[in-house]
Amino acid sequence: MEYEKQLQCVKTSSGFIAALDQSGGSTPKALENYGVTSDDYDNDEAMFDLVHEMRARMMTCTAFDNERVLGAILFEDTMEREVNGKSTANYLWEDKNIVPFLKVDKGLAEQMNGVQVMKPMPNLDLLLDKAKNYPVFGTKMRSVIYEPNVDGIELVVQQQFDVAKQIISKGLMPIVEPEVDINSSKKHECEVILKTSILHNLERLNDEQKVMLKLTLPEESGFYQELIDHPKVLKVVALSGGYSRTDACNKLKQNPGMIASFSRAFTEGLSKQQSDEAFTSVIDASIEEIYEASKG
Repeated sequence: MEYEKQLQCVKTSSGFIAALDQSGGSTPKALENYGVTSDDYDNDEAMFDLVHEMRARMMTCTAFDNERVLGAILFEDTMEREVNGKSTANYLWEDKNIVPFLKVDKGLAEQMNGVQVMKPMPNLDLLLDKAKNYPVFGTKMRSVIYEPNVDGIELVVQQQFDVAKQIISKGLMPIVEPEVDINSSKKHECEVILKTSILHNLERLNDEQKVMLKLTLPEESGFYQELIDHPKVLKVVALSGGYSRTDACNKLKQNPGMIASFSRAFTEGLSKQQSDEAFTSVIDASIEEIYEASKG
């Protein structure tokens, strides 16, 4: 029942997806950008306490509303913690009517063939079962493409879709994220190969299977329209990938039908030292800018 409500919400509501899923490797940088240095914590437990405090401050802010924020991607640690006395996913869905997603990958393998595939996920079924105990709608998993290597890109996409089918079988919606590095000197060539590979894998899904796609904003405006219109794609969302919020939003406006799923660009300008009033003002402006860009 909740899944069907969430499905309709993602399908028909406006807004964007906030990526609040920085994990072990990216957490120190996220905290540093928020004004919290490594001197402020002694171990991982203290670090995750601080990053949850940051995320809870965002989620409970009045500006973080379902009129503009469609969904939020959580890290496993965040899912298992509480916000305002409820599990984070329950708080988002029940109190805010914002759809929760869960990051499920375990990071990236070493670079080979111009790409980084995902590390093995031997306990994925257990994690998916855990997510089903919360009102989690879907999942997200990330690979990275650096060079237009056909074999490498096909390996990335095949792995993503193989895992996506496992996720679908558990009754969750997978977000497939084969990121193209924005600093690649042959970014567009990567995107051409990537789109072809994604289309091939979409055709191999059965009629009941759908995915979401999370893609780097393309060099060519409207380049992913074929994917946006595809009957087996619920939604195509865009990652900011290191672009500033302004640049990411400007690029997003050139790609109608895509919506934002920004992380760094979303939290840009927020600081632990800000008063609640200043914090609300900054996050409200960020949400409004990203929301307007997501409307195409």
